[in-house]
Amino acid sequence: MERRAFSLPCQEKVCPPFKMVKVMKKKPSFTSLSESTAEDWKIIFSEQAQLYTELPNRIIEHLLLLKGDLSGFPIDRLNHCLQTATLAHEAGEDEEYVVCALLHDIGDTLASLNHADLAATILQPFVSEENYWMVKHHGIFQGHYFFHHIGLDPNMRDQFKDNPNYKRTAHFVAAYDNPAFNPNKDNLPIAFFEPMIRRVFSSPKSSMYPTDIKG
Repeated sequence: MERRAFSLPCQEKVCPPFKMVKVMKKKPSFTSLSESTAEDWKIIFSEQAQLYTELPNRIIEHLLLLKGDLSGFPIDRLNHCLQTATLAHEAGEDEEYVVCALLHDIGDTLASLNHADLAATILQPFVSEENYWMVKHHGIFQGHYFFHHIGLDPNMRDQFKDNPNYKRTAHFVAAYDNPAFNPNKDNLPIAFFEPMIRRVFSSPKSSMYPTDIKG
């Protein structure tokens, strides 16, 4: 089955167009997983290796989908993500933290009702438990600043008071997420963050699957 390449959905092409795996020279013949063999999985992992190496391209592509999506906010979702990451970088946060800041709202388009969960799931194999928890719960913590306007409890985050990541997440929202809606601030471009994305997503920290897949 031939798979086509396609271009980034934005003029800001900061990475090569994402290319799907080339035509397979050999493919498994099983029709159910219970019939698969070790040889089948060698073929599968060989193909997965190329797919995995192109993950940063797909991350950037999806982030660019946020461009132009204001959804009622003062700036679009892409610039909010860039501004959050810019603030974190300017404050001296480490590279992994900055990438988390950049991608914290990447789930807005596909997980509009639980965007933080999707962003955290994408990041989970590649970041620390502290950063994963921070991204996963940032939606509740940012509510501290506006939940009272929409009939929710602005202190909802207090249920996590005893969690060791409470202060970290509260600081992330207060210092970087909350103030990142300024249309007059110059944000660093995606191209600046691209090498960071590639480095963070090149080294899985945890996964139930083998992380040393070879093509």
